[in-house]
Amino acid sequence: MKATYVLVHSPSVGPATWEPVARALETRGHAAVVPDLTGVGATPPYWPAAVEAVRDAVVEAAPRGPLVLAAHSNAGLLLPAIKDGLGERVVACVFAETHLPPRAGLVRTAEEKFLPFLRKLAADDGSLPPWTDWWGPDRIAPMLPDPDLRERVVTEQPRLPLSYFTQRVPVPAGWDLVPCGYIWYGPPYDAIAAEAAGRGWPVVHVEGRHLHQVVRPAAVTDAMLGLVNSSLFPAR
Repeated sequence: MKATYVLVHSPSVGPATWEPVARALETRGHAAVVPDLTGVGATPPYWPAAVEAVRDAVVEAAPRGPLVLAAHSNAGLLLPAIKDGLGERVVACVFAETHLPPRAGLVRTAEEKFLPFLRKLAADDGSLPPWTDWWGPDRIAPMLPDPDLRERVVTEQPRLPLSYFTQRVPVPAGWDLVPCGYIWYGPPYDAIAAEAAGRGWPVVHVEGRHLHQVVRPAAVTDAMLGLVNSSLFPAR
């Protein structure tokens, strides 16, 4: 039985950041589901809401069979908890332009050095502006050159609370016993790709900006399928 690809977007953005890849997977004969995590910042604790959102989407769309988890950006730090919530069905994990979770323990959903930047952005009630507003149009427009697509990504973004990024997410030991792989588009993720390679994971470089899976979904889909196929069915 072919695996269903579960494409987990960063809670900072929305499903539109993975939907083009889902369509590309489907044209290649693979089932795909993109859970909606835009509501996970409503009430703490936040990470269990992400686990529940993914589990509910999977139960509805793919109640049986193996699963491949793929996370982009901040969702990568949630992936071990999500995998744990899905049980033994997960056969591989793919990380696209994410930081890497530790092998076990706890992980904060933002690096300590990034928190001062976020604190300056936060309103008096602790809410952050939408993710694209963190960077401004001069950086977002080259990342999403198609105006209609950019508008869709911008429109569906949530406003996360600052406390989302200070939460600590449990990382169950043994989460990475399934095959894992890493896709990176450009700096600064080259350094994290090197870290992934140091863990023995296969790594693929698809040159682009941070939302390249939206702009060139076919190329990212090919990279993802190549990683999964080489991990699950290595040449002998």
